[in-house]
Amino acid sequence: MARPYDLSSMTALICFEAAARNASFKKAAQEMNVTPAAVSHQIKALETDLGCSLFLRRSRGVELTEKGAFLFLAIQRGFEAISEAVTQIRDRPETVDVTIRTTTAISSLWLTPKIAAFWKIHPAITVSQIVSDVSGMTNRCDLSIHYGNPQEHGVEYRDLFQDRIVALGTPGFAAEHSIARVEDLLKVPLIHSSNEEADWTTWADWFLALGRPAPKGRSFYVNNYMIALQAAQDDVGAVLGWDGLVESLMQEGRLVQLVPDSIPSPMAFYLNIHKRATSKARLFADWLVKSS
Repeated sequence: MARPYDLSSMTALICFEAAARNASFKKAAQEMNVTPAAVSHQIKALETDLGCSLFLRRSRGVELTEKGAFLFLAIQRGFEAISEAVTQIRDRPETVDVTIRTTTAISSLWLTPKIAAFWKIHPAITVSQIVSDVSGMTNRCDLSIHYGNPQEHGVEYRDLFQDRIVALGTPGFAAEHSIARVEDLLKVPLIHSSNEEADWTTWADWFLALGRPAPKGRSFYVNNYMIALQAAQDDVGAVLGWDGLVESLMQEGRLVQLVPDSIPSPMAFYLNIHKRATSKARLFADWLVKSS
């Protein structure tokens, strides 16, 4: 009987995902509690099976080839769908008062610190997060945070914040590529991020808004904004940043604004209030809007 899925070794695919996400065989090995040699062996076996190179081996680490980036995006999407299914299957405690759904980036960079501050004021109200970068799956939550046009969803919503979009990188990356003006960014490596839920501003959009042509430098593509930000911190390339969302990274100096130019975000971050929202959920929503 034929297999229903045309897959390579799952062990090799998991090793590949970890190595691609970390841009390092060594870091992948540490994450998986195996040796770098074991990760390298699995990657080589996968490349042999697929008949192509997935990584360019560099002295400072590894870099995805075009086919490697294509496979990485596909595996990420599959793992995110599995993660979403696991989240849906797990029973939430009955004591949860408010459930809010958001993306990995918003949860990590903005929402989680807000919830911690809310608990100090309202310790009796429990707030649970459903964190997912896959669109949909809002039927089990009271509130959800989105980026885009709220009119498209046809439900009650509140505006949270609307940022300016800046070019970010590490101080070392800026110095290595002598970045001072927008024109200097046209030929440097750039990290491109996409999301199923929203029409994120792209590098081409950003340059066009500033009256510049499309970039010509090397590109690194991911469909997870947190990975894009981590890649920028690892000097893979420059990344676009929504200044309010990534404020903590900029304050800590982990990423800096590479050039003074910026553009206003064409869309805002907003909070959807779903029909199942209770009075406690609405109290949290009101507080979240006021504190944003």
